Amino acid sequence: MKVNRFGRQAIVAGAAVATASMLLAGCTGTSSSPTASADPNATLVFGITADPTQTIPWTTTSEQSVQVLSQIYSPLLTTNKDDQPVANLADLPKVSSDGLTYTFTLKDGLKFSNGSALDSADVKYTYEKIMDPASKASSRSYLASVASIDTPSPTTVVVHLSKPDASFPSGLTAVNTGIVPSDVSVDSLQTTPVGSGPYKWAGRVANESISLERNPDFFAGKPGAAKVEFRIIPDDQSMVSALKTGSVDVAIFDNPVTAKTAVSNKTKSMEAASLQYHVLQLRAASPVLSNVNSRLAIQCAISRQDVIDTAALGSGTVTGPITSPEYRSDPKAQPCAKQDLKKAKEYLQKAGTPDGFTLNVMTSQGLYSTAVDEAQNVQAQLGKVGIKVNVQALDSNAYVQKWLAGDFDAAIAQNAGSADPNTMYARYFTSGGTYNKVAGYSSPELDKLFADGIATTDTAKRKTVYTQLSKELVDNAAWVWLFTPKEYIVLNSSVTGFEARYDADVSTLWKASLS
Repeated sequence: MKVNRFGRQAIVAGAAVATASMLLAGCTGTSSSPTASADPNATLVFGITADPTQTIPWTTTSEQSVQVLSQIYSPLLTTNKDDQPVANLADLPKVSSDGLTYTFTLKDGLKFSNGSALDSADVKYTYEKIMDPASKASSRSYLASVASIDTPSPTTVVVHLSKPDASFPSGLTAVNTGIVPSDVSVDSLQTTPVGSGPYKWAGRVANESISLERNPDFFAGKPGAAKVEFRIIPDDQSMVSALKTGSVDVAIFDNPVTAKTAVSNKTKSMEAASLQYHVLQLRAASPVLSNVNSRLAIQCAISRQDVIDTAALGSGTVTGPITSPEYRSDPKAQPCAKQDLKKAKEYLQKAGTPDGFTLNVMTSQGLYSTAVDEAQNVQAQLGKVGIKVNVQALDSNAYVQKWLAGDFDAAIAQNAGSADPNTMYARYFTSGGTYNKVAGYSSPELDKLFADGIATTDTAKRKTVYTQLSKELVDNAAWVWLFTPKEYIVLNSSVTGFEARYDADVSTLWKASLS
């Protein structure tokens, strides 16, 4: 846990903004041209901060698990640099005029890393597993509109929807819908993942590393590095040292100061734009937060900019719920767009708790570096109106398990974004959403808005719907959306071909080489 800086936040906040601004100028860039030919036998070492224990693609929630599994599994579609769906295992689908039938044609000769053929039966099997509530799939909401799946040939998949769903293709680009072999048991996949991605599973040393090796049957081309090792280094300064000594080739930071210290004559850096968001999740299902006025009091007592300036060292932008460029929420369009302690106390009075109440907030340093600092900043701010916050700092695995179980009142979280708002939030805020228990909030109004949002492909009409949906979320303080982060990728100077994408997505890591 870092030292609590918030007793002197007025001084630190101003300094952090200036410091981060100076660092950003020196911390951005692109990969330089190779000075030597690529080594086809190289091992690329990627530093991550927590052990990714989730190995079934549809159960994946942590960023570290996504980073690993996106090397092993391939979804039917993928995204380009603008986060829009493009062909992958299959071409972009042919869509019927009524928007209810999607026909996908798989590429010829697809194989899993165990040598078996990947065909339409595997796609159908995977999607039906995800759709089965017993699977507890994080991606089940992505397929909520699917009525049935036909496989008229080994290379043809026909998906029939129960209603038009403009977000459907977006959900098929995530590793959470990565295709698994129908003839390998799920229990076996938990210990030895088998996919069609650029790399295949080679082994794990718990809390130390995960090793992958090149998949010779990868359909998109030959991966640049022969092997990839994900090395687990929870401490930021140890990660910096590993980069400087060359024992780690790539690492991603959300702290600009730390990223700057990792840059040397042996490394280079890149900055990635983000659709992710940092948020104070409030579970309205918890008794302490069941009264909307209690949640609104919390929202009004928090200065989001102060969280950025102090906890995130100025590295972020205040956000509303939707972060995707086409449908982005106006961060000012909410009750108390800026901190309003007087209004917060009025809401506490309406809630029947004029002197405040006690709130347990869980967080985890292992999932991202500023998490505990954000919790402590929120703790200090809410204390100004009498809300006593107990910060519960958990290790990453304990945090993830409690989060998945909805076993908390409030949580500091960094959640994935998406170019499509339905893919981003239907799983949380619809009454039947996969993670509605985690979100702790839904309503008939939200259910209707989510249904309206996918009923048309007209961007202007969808924008109107999602503006209203965003308003519904913030007016009820379902959560308190804080900011979108900036992420900094530091690489060994010998790494070439690395692509900086939204949210430092590493699904194209296979294109990188070491000279």
